[in-house]
Amino acid sequence: MNVENQQELYLLVMNAPVGICVLNAQTLAAEIVNDSFIALAGRSRDAILGSFYWDTFPEVRASYESAMAGVASTGQPYSAIESKRTVIRDGREETIYISFVYNPLKDSTGKVTKIAVWVMDTTIQVVQRHKAEENEKFARTVFYNSPVAKLVYTGPDMVLREANEKMLEIFGRGDSIIGRPIMEAVPEMQKTHLFHAYSNVLRTGEIHTESAARIMFIKNGSPYYGYYDYTYKPLYDTKGEIYGVICTAIDVTEQVVVNSRLQEAEQNMRGAVELAQLGTWSIDAASMGLTYSERMIEWFGYDPDARNYNEAIAIILEEDRGRVAEAVAWALNPESGGVYDETYTVIHPSTRKKRILHAQGKTVFDPTGRPLRMNGTAQDVTIQMELQMELENQLQQRTAEIQAAMEKLRAINGEQEQTNIQLAHSNTELGQFAYIASHDLQEPLRKISTFMEMLQSRIREDLDEKSQGYMEKITDAAARMSRLIRDLLAYSALPKDEAAFVPVNLQDTAREALEDYDVLIERTGAEVAWKGLPVVKAIPLQMSQLFFNLIGNALKFIRPDVKPQINITCTIPSSEEIRSVLLNERLSYYKIQFADNGIGMKPEDTKKIFNIFQKLHSKSEFAGTGIGLAMCRKIVQNHHGEIDAGQSSENGAVFNVYLPKHN
Repeated sequence: MNVENQQELYLLVMNAPVGICVLNAQTLAAEIVNDSFIALAGRSRDAILGSFYWDTFPEVRASYESAMAGVASTGQPYSAIESKRTVIRDGREETIYISFVYNPLKDSTGKVTKIAVWVMDTTIQVVQRHKAEENEKFARTVFYNSPVAKLVYTGPDMVLREANEKMLEIFGRGDSIIGRPIMEAVPEMQKTHLFHAYSNVLRTGEIHTESAARIMFIKNGSPYYGYYDYTYKPLYDTKGEIYGVICTAIDVTEQVVVNSRLQEAEQNMRGAVELAQLGTWSIDAASMGLTYSERMIEWFGYDPDARNYNEAIAIILEEDRGRVAEAVAWALNPESGGVYDETYTVIHPSTRKKRILHAQGKTVFDPTGRPLRMNGTAQDVTIQMELQMELENQLQQRTAEIQAAMEKLRAINGEQEQTNIQLAHSNTELGQFAYIASHDLQEPLRKISTFMEMLQSRIREDLDEKSQGYMEKITDAAARMSRLIRDLLAYSALPKDEAAFVPVNLQDTAREALEDYDVLIERTGAEVAWKGLPVVKAIPLQMSQLFFNLIGNALKFIRPDVKPQINITCTIPSSEEIRSVLLNERLSYYKIQFADNGIGMKPEDTKKIFNIFQKLHSKSEFAGTGIGLAMCRKIVQNHHGEIDAGQSSENGAVFNVYLPKHN
């Protein structure tokens, strides 16, 4: 700025709306100062005019002396915006904010001769801006840290400008959606009415509120239906025009679900009360007012309509009244726990019909223990009580009959006990008889055999062929009779002593039985296979006899010119198989199968073969006494099992032995 007219400069400075102080560029002494500058400087005019500038303002010399020197030397202005200063005004220290310029004033040759200090007080603007910034910071803090979900939409496209963490949780998205149109960022919202509601608020400025709105969001890849209370409020710019909406939302899904369940429970309760044909009642503890449901009114023939419950006592059977009144009084006492449970009879005032009711109730107490209300139900148990009385009468009658029957049974048991003793004696005598009989029968047979041998040795050469045949028949008959007596003795002597049961490995039992038949197996070329046979609790000798008989049976009844094959296996039978042999299907069994490719048997013969002395073939075809399979059945039954041959055919015999797993 060129300075030629001193008077013109003076007038310009003194009339300027801002504080101005003109300094000599060489001495930095103040030559002109206006009132505005004096007011801002906090010094008097005399203290400023003619004085060295930095002596007048030493507090800022360190900060700006070099800047002013630069203006004088370069001719370039220097400015500072909103510089914070502390000044003394009216004897008080104040903090102000000023913006100032060191502006060079040049003569006609371009030399800087003066420096004008232009100063403007910006304290009000700075304070207002700081306050606005603080308010905005506070608002953002409240917005982002609010326990309530909040967001801001702007523009016609419903752009998500701001959203706090709670709102992002509702969306099931991260903060990457901020700054995007919400219908693009959260596409499932296109199926809702939210955009329409937003547009309506932008257009009308009316606040939009909804409660428990059902909205679906995609969370973790799956649809999630929630319920939300939300409000849209318009946002206005400085011109008073609506530019967006602030939304607050509360997730009330849990409350809605709970209320729904409560409503459902209440509905179910009503249904249960109706289904159970229950009456409901309530007593107000303060007024003793009584309220009845329709069913209770029907039963009592009386509508209490919140009147004192003592009026209803008169309808109760006289002998029950005192007990009911005492029970109600006790249930209203906190020490009782509030439980009421009584059965009483009511008499309908009009029909005089008696009805037995079972009433139950619970008292509600306030925190101090004062009773507020007793709520309860009642059920008509007239029929049940009458049936109970009838049953009790019948029970007494049946009890008397049972006692008489038990007396008779005791007498029968006494007779049965005596019979059992006699049977035990008979069995003992029978066993002795069987032993003596077999011994005594064997002796004549031995003599017959001995004398026949002696007779044959003496007269064999003198006998013709027919006579020798007779002699051989006598000898064979004696031998068969001897075997028959021996087998019969073994059959009758089979023990059934539970104490003799010990663990028996059937693998070993099979191997030992086959060792006894090794010569016969070698002669016939038979193949015998066995595997997986279990350990059972049994009588070892009887298990050996069982395997010996069944294997021997398979080696006896073979087909001519067919190589014998015997397979012994073990499986777990099905329930149907267990039922088919009349065993207890609740128990576990092993099924041990003996199968061969011999001559087998016809289906109609599979049951009779277990009868004692039963033979399917003549003695000329196959030797035997007909006791072997009968002995097998007795052994198996001694072990609480069963044996059958139902799968047998004329292509081979199949014997299934069922033995308990735990004997």
